[in-house]
Amino acid sequence: MIRGILTPNLVPFKDDGSINEGELRRIVNWLIEKGVSGLYPNGSTGEFIRLSFEERKRVIKIVAEENRGRVPILAGAAESNLTMILDACRTYADLGCVAVSITGPYYYKVSQESIEHFFREVAKRSPIDILLYNIPQFSNEISVPVVTRLAMDCPRIVGIKDSSRDFPRFLNTLHAIKPQRPDFTCLIGCEEILFPSLLMGADGGTIASSGVVPEVIMKLHQEFLAGRWDEAKRIQFKLLDLINAMLYGTNFPEGFRAGMALRGFNLGTTRQLLSPGEQSDLEDIRGKIACILADCGFSEAASACRRPGGVAAPPVARVEVEGIVREVMDKLRAHQPKATN
Repeated sequence: MIRGILTPNLVPFKDDGSINEGELRRIVNWLIEKGVSGLYPNGSTGEFIRLSFEERKRVIKIVAEENRGRVPILAGAAESNLTMILDACRTYADLGCVAVSITGPYYYKVSQESIEHFFREVAKRSPIDILLYNIPQFSNEISVPVVTRLAMDCPRIVGIKDSSRDFPRFLNTLHAIKPQRPDFTCLIGCEEILFPSLLMGADGGTIASSGVVPEVIMKLHQEFLAGRWDEAKRIQFKLLDLINAMLYGTNFPEGFRAGMALRGFNLGTTRQLLSPGEQSDLEDIRGKIACILADCGFSEAASACRRPGGVAAPPVARVEVEGIVREVMDKLRAHQPKATN
């Protein structure tokens, strides 16, 4: 069963626009060393739609090679037609991924009847387990009744990743499916409600900010598992300023790319062109994110922080962060819930 915190992988680019393979490998190792439960390449955070089909397969190959079986990989396979989806499923199965995530059809509006038929056909022919990926902002919504029927009828469909930002819908999914199929994985894809989702029965989440502050997200998850819910709630609230700055301050996922760059990685320039005004705004957002990271103890970001009035942030001690890392890693070595088939 897939559970825990799976990190959506950002894709670094070189100056010529090609994928920076070396930096992607460095990111994979860093995330694993920080204790994330699994990796999620080719998701929305990874800008899969801006890559070619061959580049998407290349990203999974790089991540799988560097991972070397250390943590489970949930591979994004939201292709535009059935033939390409099944091609991706075969490729990612051969690379050792535990499952693929597939959205409802996108661009064209289609009926729920068509969506259900589509997923039944994929499930019948896929060589790898499938997580439904509900993200109605960018694709056709997969209704709760359709999800429920697919969960009951299709063993190959093993879970859902819900990024709808609709907490009542997520609760209704849990209520409709978990009593009948307890092993059906329900992951939340909205980090602002990670703790409440865990509290109500989520098996984990695909959390973009875990690519920027994996220490903090894993701390929240470990505190929840240990029953220290007041501390998990405190961390959830503390994260909100950072999440809001990265998510709403600029075009998605530019804020997350800026956050990861502030942790010491070379993400390069995104393939989404920014206007001169947007580039200027992004610098302001980058400074705000840097201040939040510095205030949380990530001293590597302090030099980029600019307080109101242009004052740089003072140096910040790393004691709190290093203590969190040690505590998380000790707990993970003792007993880390892992994703499995």
